[in-house]
Amino acid sequence: MNNGIKRILLMALGLLNLIGCAGERPNNLGAKEGILAPCPGSPNCVSSQAENERHRIAPLVFSSDPGTAFARLKRVLSDRSDTSIVDDLSDYLRVELRTMLFVDDGEFLLDRTNKVIHVRSASRLGYSDLGKNRSRLEAIRSQFLALEGK
Repeated sequence: MNNGIKRILLMALGLLNLIGCAGERPNNLGAKEGILAPCPGSPNCVSSQAENERHRIAPLVFSSDPGTAFARLKRVLSDRSDTSIVDDLSDYLRVELRTMLFVDDGEFLLDRTNKVIHVRSASRLGYSDLGKNRSRLEAIRSQFLALEGK
């Protein structure tokens, strides 16, 4: 086989490998009695309900009506080109967050009593996300807060 054909085959195999980076949707997500799924031991997950500092991130805090705040969050998520809403319930949102060919799973749980929205974002594949889940949720937080007074 000549070198050109070998290169094409290797590139095709590499592309097929990358397409598989999306991974399968986890079946352990969803809020159960006000609790989001715990983060795994790997550093590619953040949650406002995590007990350890490695995974902990602050929830989204709001002062307005809870329904209005949750609608604002939906607007922020809908306006993002990297985000697709998968589940949209009255107090819970599940989203897929894309980075190139990789897919991460995000969750948002409205706590009406405490006026916070709990957040969780985790990579489907790999060990490290190089801080992407945390930085993405912080960007969502900034967008959410920027719309608060509008």
